Amino acid sequence: MISPAKDPYASRTDRGSAIISRQDPVVYGGGTYADGVSSEQIDSYDRNGFLLLEDLFPEEEVRALSTEVERMTRDPAIVRREESITEPNSNAVRSIFMVHVLSPIIARLARDPRLVNVARQILGSEVYMHQSRANMKPGFKGKEFYWHSDFETWHVEDGMPSMRALSCSILLSDNNACNGPLMLVPGSHRQFISCVGETPDENYKQSLKKQEYGVPDPVSLQLLVEQGGITPITAKAGSVVFFDCNTMHGSNGNISPWPRANVFMVYNSVENTLNPPKYGLDPRPEHIAHRKSFKALTPLDSLKIVS
Repeated sequence: MISPAKDPYASRTDRGSAIISRQDPVVYGGGTYADGVSSEQIDSYDRNGFLLLEDLFPEEEVRALSTEVERMTRDPAIVRREESITEPNSNAVRSIFMVHVLSPIIARLARDPRLVNVARQILGSEVYMHQSRANMKPGFKGKEFYWHSDFETWHVEDGMPSMRALSCSILLSDNNACNGPLMLVPGSHRQFISCVGETPDENYKQSLKKQEYGVPDPVSLQLLVEQGGITPITAKAGSVVFFDCNTMHGSNGNISPWPRANVFMVYNSVENTLNPPKYGLDPRPEHIAHRKSFKALTPLDSLKIVS
């Protein structure tokens, strides 16, 4: 196991918070491994740490995905599963994990070339699914997701070695300025924020409802925002945002009457598979961080997830 002194991305140790320059590429292999987006879009992703593709999925497919997610949130057998996470102080479903395993429609979505080829192109290799989930933020009562870098958690709690993963969020509802859209800090992917606090055992049980460990300190966060600003992702249903595993992001609570929902996919390079978690932590459950299989996802031939 790499000691904190030798780990370029050491976090949650006995030292204080720190801003550390990224040691890994953002785009691997020059963005030529696959043909998902244009070279101009690749350059934008490399520069900002994210890329928004508007209206990528037509209404018919968005409707099918929305119906499937709604079905899952109302299925008592699924809601009772460990994969379902409820809101703090509420029984309302906040997230359902491992949706690409629980749902045949979302299993096809995971292999959709409009998504997986972008991931392959940016990461410069074949990819597998590190994590998938459906996120719900109902009107009037959907809670916030505080600022964080996903890689910080995946590195510490899952043992992900390097910054060679990305997320994509498929918008199933219109995201506007009022219903708690995803907010990203442009350029923040170039800096790693080492966080303070020793990780409690089974931290995921609390962090998936409200994250308290692995969050940036206010001074570091302010410096990132002063450099890059904040970009809210406001777009129509069917749009997709891809963002680097180390891009700082979060979202406000939803006190508007308009619900927000998305399907969230995390693609990791097959050359970046998980090691044991840091500091002797037990591995998180399979539905949060896949370890049983790192089999590459083969892109579908069809550009349609519903038949």
